[in-house]
Amino acid sequence: MFGDKFGHFLDRPLENVAKKISFHPNTLTVIGFLITVIASLVLLRSLALGGILVIAGGLFDVLDGVVARTNGKKTKFGAFLDSVLDRFSDALILLAIGWNLNDHGNFSGLILAVLTLVGSFMISYVRARAEGLGEKCTKGILERPERIVLLSIGAVSGYIVPVLWIMFVLTQLTVLQRIYHTWKMMSHG
Repeated sequence: MFGDKFGHFLDRPLENVAKKISFHPNTLTVIGFLITVIASLVLLRSLALGGILVIAGGLFDVLDGVVARTNGKKTKFGAFLDSVLDRFSDALILLAIGWNLNDHGNFSGLILAVLTLVGSFMISYVRARAEGLGEKCTKGILERPERIVLLSIGAVSGYIVPVLWIMFVLTQLTVLQRIYHTWKMMSHG
């Protein structure tokens, strides 16, 4: 919903910072991923602290793209690497949250986290499949930036289970939106 708008909204304020960064965007992508790995390990024991680290990893996920666009270092491989590491990050975060919930006696929270992860992966898969067939497919109310923000807020605030329910429903709706959009484009295009 806000994904591209929100991500590119941050371009302008981060451009001056991006111009001063000498790291390659792919290096920033990997650093952000490593922060997410650490965040996932922390999430196993502390949702609040892990949620803060998820935000830090998410900032690198925004910054790598700004650096690539601002410094003329945008590449197909960079986009590919970013997408692959985003999927790993999504899995690590949601599985760690589920594990934490299960450790605290909430087995249904674990199942909910896994189902939300499936929805998250399906959002990405539907887009990739549509684009593999030649149709642009970026529609949807719950793209990755929104998912990261919601997970961070839920983890830090202690309301992770209600947030997971919201995300579970919205990931399914986003998948349906993308399927419908792709059908419409392919049927009437």
